[in-house]
Amino acid sequence: MRAYITFSILITLLFLGISCSNNKTERIPIESFFSTPEKTSFKISPDGNFIAYIGLDNHCKNIFLLNLTNQDSSKQLTYQNDMNVNSFVWGDNEEIIFSIEQTSNDSLRLYAVNIFTDALQPLIKPMKAKFRWVQPARLYDNGIIVAINDRDSSTFDLHKLFIDGRKSEMILQNSGNINSWYLSQDGQVRLVMANDSVEESMMYRADNEQPFHQVLKNDFSSTIIPMGFVKNSTTNIYALSNIGRDKLSLVEYDLEQKKEVYEVFNNKEVDLDWGGYSSYTNEMLYASYTLSKKKRFFFNDKIAGIFKKISEKAKGSEFDIIDSDSSFNKIIIRTYTDTNPGAIYYFDCQDNELHKLTDNNPNLKDRELSQTESVKYQARDGKIITGFITYPLHEDRKNLPVVVMPHDGPNQREIWGFDHEAQFLANRGYVVFQMNYRGSVGFGKEFWSAGFKEWGGKIQDDITDGVKWLIREGIADKDRIAIVGKGFGGYSALHAACFNSDMYACAVSYSGYTNLFTYFRDIPPYVKPYLQKYYQIIGNPIRESSMFKQISPVFHSNRVKIPVLIAQGGKDRLSSVTDANQFVQKLKNNNIPVQYILKEEEGRTFKKDENVIQYYQELEKFLDKYIGK
Repeated sequence: MRAYITFSILITLLFLGISCSNNKTERIPIESFFSTPEKTSFKISPDGNFIAYIGLDNHCKNIFLLNLTNQDSSKQLTYQNDMNVNSFVWGDNEEIIFSIEQTSNDSLRLYAVNIFTDALQPLIKPMKAKFRWVQPARLYDNGIIVAINDRDSSTFDLHKLFIDGRKSEMILQNSGNINSWYLSQDGQVRLVMANDSVEESMMYRADNEQPFHQVLKNDFSSTIIPMGFVKNSTTNIYALSNIGRDKLSLVEYDLEQKKEVYEVFNNKEVDLDWGGYSSYTNEMLYASYTLSKKKRFFFNDKIAGIFKKISEKAKGSEFDIIDSDSSFNKIIIRTYTDTNPGAIYYFDCQDNELHKLTDNNPNLKDRELSQTESVKYQARDGKIITGFITYPLHEDRKNLPVVVMPHDGPNQREIWGFDHEAQFLANRGYVVFQMNYRGSVGFGKEFWSAGFKEWGGKIQDDITDGVKWLIREGIADKDRIAIVGKGFGGYSALHAACFNSDMYACAVSYSGYTNLFTYFRDIPPYVKPYLQKYYQIIGNPIRESSMFKQISPVFHSNRVKIPVLIAQGGKDRLSSVTDANQFVQKLKNNNIPVQYILKEEEGRTFKKDENVIQYYQELEKFLDKYIGK
């Protein structure tokens, strides 16, 4: 009997041990969250017979080709061994145009490669310049039209580059403020957008032989975003517009008559997203918009049916369209959920099947990860702020350590989906709180413009009010709250360390702005046409110098009372190393715990895997020390 009782106790203890271990979250290696995908940039040929993508060969990025009709003839197409292929487009069914850029010296190279013969044709001599694709990016009369800033680093001119050996031509010299160009179906540049930093202008011409004339002009808070020409028309376009309305709506606009024809579709809650226009058929296939998740409104029953079939095959995953062939019979998609990074597939309308091309992150696809939930709270002035919370697994959701993570921008937006950084932090046991403070895009121009000249004011109040809401709801342990961000989010973290140290246990800034005077001084030449616009959004550092000094963290380091971690790239143009060094030194002089990660060879975002991993290793240790259990 004694032996039986002892055995029973052992079995019970073993069962309890198993139960407890099942409820304990395993720490997933950092590398699993932030590994670089080996295959990216999948694009399908217009005829749907081939898919090209960028993959790795001997540590260099090259173009690879999948033959969808004969898998055995798939192959590597380029063989760069000391530089990376940066981007590419399908010129037609045989030619791929690709760029190679050396970020160390801004050296630009453009080539064409034939997918059948592998023949490589340089399109320009290597030059120190930047370039932009002009949409639709394809061949017209054996030439592709691109924008290059080789003549003047502050402006981009249009060049036509030929794949048959003809000398390239400058086809449109920039008057100084044109920032985007739109080609009609025949390859003529009939529409351009110009910006003098305060006002936006749309200009049109009947054909390449005519001069441009102004169609409309509006201040920068209102905008019209051309999507493409209407089918069988060289005068009418589809566009997203918030002129005369708060939210971006889909409209048809007559360039010759200089007027909006009609509103095609809108959503009362949010701006419409870019997407749904086919440059092959010049038709709107669908309109899309994002509430907490992406929604679509279809103009074509066939397309609606295709999306329904893809949705059924995706088995509960959300998906985005990456590319399609000219007839929309083969479509490349990216699937995802909040807990699964998903995969890249192509859907074939002939067999109604999804064919996997690659996993987005195979290290995470079978892991148990945290769900992301949408939330709303009210700011102190009554404005409703939306956001997301990612909870750690197997916790009671009460009195937990929190990482507050304001997004970069600020003219960006948090949306529902898979977030590697949020999942990493939740896996470490933290609640991750992300919010769309005023000034975020996607919610209409009133909400966006409410953030003008409020970088150090109401935007920061929105973040603070969200944290207070978490505390009131009992979610956050008020003594274990960290603020972590990159770019503007990093600036917000430093601002909080200076002006709100009592609320946070520590702060982390990755490429955060320490000095807003420097932000303006070091902007690249090709961004300077937008300078007056930035003055109205952020402020004028000359006329409003007192405000800039008041909201720049470097001048208020003496107010910091909490530990700070700073990560900085030596080549970051927007966040000066000199200012970061000065800020760090002042904290040290005041005996404030500060950790500084400086990578001289990196820019605003760390690119080298070892540097990315080191940052998150140090972040993990820093948070464990100051807000961990």
